Amino acid sequence: QVQLVESGGALVQPGGSLRLSCAVSDLDLGYYTIGWYHQAPGKERLGVSCITNSDGSTYYDGSVEGRLTISRDNGKNTVYLQMDNLKPEDTGIYTCAASREERTTTQAMCMLVGAPPNYWGRGTQVTVSA
Repeated sequence: QVQLVESGGALVQPGGSLRLSCAVSDLDLGYYTIGWYHQAPGKERLGVSCITNSDGSTYYDGSVEGRLTISRDNGKNTVYLQMDNLKPEDTGIYTCAASREERTTTQAMCMLVGAPPNYWGRGTQVTVSA
């Protein structure tokens, strides 16, 4: 059974850093684009960053560019989201998802247009507060 399991969420002070992990099982990550999504309290889910496998191209939402870095380690079947200079508005649940690479682009996947992701994780909580 395919599983995407997020970890690394925590309570952190403004300006702090976190690294989130998305561990994927029973799925060959080599065929999938992976995305990270943020859902703030009371708001809709927003794609913050997506990464392809074939060429490692990335997409970042404008609100996070320069502060978040997405990377992947196919050998470990894991995708990471390094989060720096965190702000209170970064608070929320962070969820990863996987889409067959040929079905979408990084931008489309992050913007949730076109074909929806094939698989979703359950999320990890990030709280940025003093």
